[in-house]
Amino acid sequence: MGDKKKEVKEKPLEKMTAKELREVGKQIPEITGVYGMNKPELISAIKKARGIEKDTKKTSSASVREIKKKIKESRAKRMAALESNDNKMAEIYRRRIKRLKKKTRRAA
Repeated sequence: MGDKKKEVKEKPLEKMTAKELREVGKQIPEITGVYGMNKPELISAIKKARGIEKDTKKTSSASVREIKKKIKESRAKRMAALESNDNKMAEIYRRRIKRLKKKTRRAA
């Protein structure tokens, strides 16, 4: 009836665990010392062996500076909102600050 085999798609390397990456690395004969590597080293070794180019979309420190400038401005606006007893706007600014901080951590 249906002898069709489903193609198994491999997860992206960045989403795999270190254990899964080691299994993939063991199958590639060019890579040695798989068990001594950590996740970023495994990813780069597998990409190099497969001929995959590295992603160069890292954010620069200038963008981090811009984000931190926005955080400073938001803090000043939040303090002004708290002084004028505008709790709703103070809460909005608090959330914005929180999101911006997350962005700086991801960019670093």
